[in-house]
This record gives sequence, structure tokens and C-alpha cells, in this order.
Amino acid sequence: MSQIRSVISGVGSYLPERIVTNDELSKTVDTSDEWIRNRSGIHERRIAADGQYTSDLGTQAAKNALEDAGLSADDLDLIIVATTTPDFTFPSTATIIQENLGMRQGAAFDIQAVCSGFIYAVHIADAMLKAGPYKRVLVIGAETFSRILDWTDRTTCVLFGDGAGAMILSREENAENGIINNFIRSDGRYCNLLQVDGGPSRTQTVGHVRMEGKQVFKHAVKDIALAMKSCAAEVDLEPSAIDWFVPHQANQRILDGVARQLGLKPEQVISTVAKHANTSAASVPLAFDAAVKDGRIKRNDLIMLEAFGGGFTWGATLLRY
Repeated sequence: MSQIRSVISGVGSYLPERIVTNDELSKTVDTSDEWIRNRSGIHERRIAADGQYTSDLGTQAAKNALEDAGLSADDLDLIIVATTTPDFTFPSTATIIQENLGMRQGAAFDIQAVCSGFIYAVHIADAMLKAGPYKRVLVIGAETFSRILDWTDRTTCVLFGDGAGAMILSREENAENGIINNFIRSDGRYCNLLQVDGGPSRTQTVGHVRMEGKQVFKHAVKDIALAMKSCAAEVDLEPSAIDWFVPHQANQRILDGVARQLGLKPEQVISTVAKHANTSAASVPLAFDAAVKDGRIKRNDLIMLEAFGGGFTWGATLLRY
């Protein structure tokens, strides 16, 4: 019996033009460049322009991924968009991107798992490719997180930014490369530790991000390490076997803590948080694309993706690029 795998055909990303530095933030909120860097590793973040929406960021990342793969929208069967900041309550941001790309076939939908959204979306895409009849799925993580921030709250507004990343997964038989295993989990007991205090049903408002930073940090390091160990163990591998660790770009201290727990070298960790802060569902594909483009990640490398987000949600994907 032939083995079907979801192989990465192309990757792409997009960051808004506007750069907001820590020094700029310190003029409007009680903080400093040193305070932000020491606690998060963040130097700057990108902020979407007025009139620039999550679908716009996702569309550009998708176009870049299609160009990287040498494909067109006509080659796609499905679009899955992971986002916490959709253009509208409905229709889905995925259908707007579908229209922007001129895709007249297939289907498109959103999923919501906050910062873990891209990992969840990859898991769904992988399962749907293996089940058929889909042959190519465009997976996007896109956020305009700046739209749900309380810009007077220095504990949250300094940590997040806007951006989008995309990955095209293709169904291939007997491929040596591709997705090897996925692992996702959630625990709703901790939903109040990282949440948005608004929503259509409860408050009829958008709301703002609220976070208990110390508690989130503690859970993140523990659960991320466990997810990676479990994802690898299910296919009889040790995390030490991976070439590259591409984590959710939330906080450099979390990245360092997880790497230490897993015995990974600092140079094995792809970190882009300094340049774009926490972009929620967009951060993993943004980091992956950056490492592919600068030549660190090469074909046949063994890679672990991971993310942790509100809910709590967390997960990992093991793949050979």
C-alpha cells in the first residue's frame, strides 16, 4: 500500500510596512526599550495601515507562497485560514482571500485556535489531504492583532504585532518528505488567563486582549516541551533528532526555556520575534518562511513546528522539508 504524505510545495509571508519600535511605544505608554527587550526579546513590531485588513495580509502571503511553489490559484482545492482577527464575524476571511486570489473552485474556511491556529490548520489540512479528494491546500495564518489591543496596557500592547504567513501543502504518494506527525491539545480550565474580554454573543463588542503573563509563561514552557516530546515519541523519535525548531514567536524567554528543556542548541531555534513580535497564528509560518528564504532551512531537513495560545491551546507538527 502506498504512503500518502502532505508535502510543502511553497511558503510565503507578508509584513505591513509600518514599523513601530520600542522607543516609539515608550512615548505613549509607561515602558522602555530596555524593559520590553529584557522581558520579551522584542525590538519592534509591524502594524497594519488604516484600511489594511487581515484578508489583505493573508492574500499577499498567499501570493508569495504560490509564486514560491510555481503554482496559481487554479491549482488549489482548499484554503484554510487561521486567525483570531477576521475581517468580519462572517463571511470567513478565507472566502475573502479566495475571491482576492481569483480562485473559482474548491472551498475555503477559517479556524480559530488563537496562537496555535496555524498548527491546528496544518493538522486539518494534512488529514483532509490524506482522506481526499483534495490535492493542494493553502494554509494561512494571518492577524491584525493591533486591532484588539488596549494601547494603554503595557503588559500586552508591547508584545503583539500584525502579519501573515502561508504554506501550500500537496498530496503526494510515497514521498520521503512531508508531514510526519501532528499533535494538538487544549485545556479550557485556563481560558481566563489569556483571553479577549469581548465578543458578539457575550458583549456585542470586539474587546481587548487580557493576559496573566506569569501564569501563561509557566504553562507555555511546560506544555510546549510536552507537545514536542509527544509528537516525536509517537513516531519513535527523540526531539534531539530534529535539525530545526520553529516555534510560535511569543517571547524569547519562552523559546530559550523550551530549547533548554529539550536539549536543543540555541542556533537550532528559529527566532524572529525581535523583528515582528507576537503575530499569533501568523508567527510560525512567518518564522518558517524567513528561515527558508535566508537559507537556514533546506530540503530534507527534519523540523518541528510548535505553538501555544489562548484557550489554552497548544500543539506541534513534525515534518521533513
